[in-house]
Amino acid sequence: MIVRLEDQDVSVHALRMRQLIDDIKLEHPKVEKGVVLLVANFEEERYHFRQESSFYYLTGIQEPGAVALIDLNGSSATLMLPHFVGNRTQWVYQPYELTKEIVQQLGFHDIQTLGEPCTGYQSHPFFDKQDYAKLLERLEKVISEGGTIFTVYPPSAYGYVYQRIIIDRLKGLLPSLASHIVDISRVVANLRRSKDMREIETMYKAVHITMLAQEAAAKTIQANVPECQVQATIEYVFTGSGGHAAFPSIVGSGKYSTVLHYNVNNEVLKDGDLVVVDIGAEYNYYCADLTRTYPVSGKFTVRQKEIYSIVLDAQKYIASIAKPGFWLSSKNHPEKSLNHLAHKYIEERGYGKYFPHNIGHFLGLEVHDVGDYEKPLEEGDVITIEPGIYIAEENLGVRIEDNYWVVEDGIVCLSEELPKEPEDIELFMAEAKVS
Repeated sequence: MIVRLEDQDVSVHALRMRQLIDDIKLEHPKVEKGVVLLVANFEEERYHFRQESSFYYLTGIQEPGAVALIDLNGSSATLMLPHFVGNRTQWVYQPYELTKEIVQQLGFHDIQTLGEPCTGYQSHPFFDKQDYAKLLERLEKVISEGGTIFTVYPPSAYGYVYQRIIIDRLKGLLPSLASHIVDISRVVANLRRSKDMREIETMYKAVHITMLAQEAAAKTIQANVPECQVQATIEYVFTGSGGHAAFPSIVGSGKYSTVLHYNVNNEVLKDGDLVVVDIGAEYNYYCADLTRTYPVSGKFTVRQKEIYSIVLDAQKYIASIAKPGFWLSSKNHPEKSLNHLAHKYIEERGYGKYFPHNIGHFLGLEVHDVGDYEKPLEEGDVITIEPGIYIAEENLGVRIEDNYWVVEDGIVCLSEELPKEPEDIELFMAEAKVS
């Protein structure tokens, strides 16, 4: 995903970097010297480049291999780039030239190279020492003066994988770095969690594109159509609308409607089956995630409608009570935990063992976005609500998922216009086929 400069609110990145520094100081009041070290993703030839979400959120920079170095006292913020000898623009697309004027608008005081000239037009995570010599010199100076290196380096099995590989590479080249690193992934997550109005507008665009793709899916679904043809229709809409798939599209019919992350999509739709369509567009880095369940024949059977209605009622119930002060999921507060209340609702109707996943997740720059589940919902959060029942022995799976913006006194459904009442689904499919 590439965002043009004219589509960016460049000033917001400078504000975010300053806010990050302020939040780090609040979290670590005794630290007087240090820098924030942020590292970008690298490009891979087999995949479209996508900048690491937190790096983009804070800096607005979409260039692979970039490094941001921000003094804790706020006196300087330096953007450092690989020192390419050749004409990189002849090989790869760059949305805009990173001139000194542009990077200053984004909140940087200076732009420098990372090290000595490197061959080729790409940089790689297993770089040589000379490629990062200038950055290593800067870090060594901070360490010699008793400073701290703040960076995203979570102690988990997942998250910020590229960034941790790069930091580990730097630690190998500068062993003293290891004892001076402090993880700020939680601080960054708290910043990213609350969406401003521009972010909400961008997310609504992603939701709108996804709703169009759901309509295209409903038009395509019928007996003897391959799941992959439905997927192709969906992703045609994504691409034609200026977005792309935020995650592998799920088009699971029959027994595969009960497999939560089924995305092989190589079966053929059969009359009498249900098909779960769980898809999301990414637009200007922001993601949507919407699920609808359709009857292949265009009409629900009595049994399918019974299960579908329980799932829909569960979603309506959770949406009616969700507001700031409730938790998405909290073992310590089950009476105000949307996940616990959803499971209780479905369990009371006899289908508890068929609801194996959580009620929802945070949504934003990632489909499963950063956010502290130990904290209650706050105004500005964006979440999903996605109950489901999956009865494998009946080849019957139902999931309904919408995206919600948390406001002062409740939540607003960003995907309200997408039909989900069983009668409306049937009408939706019939009208889609006629049109």
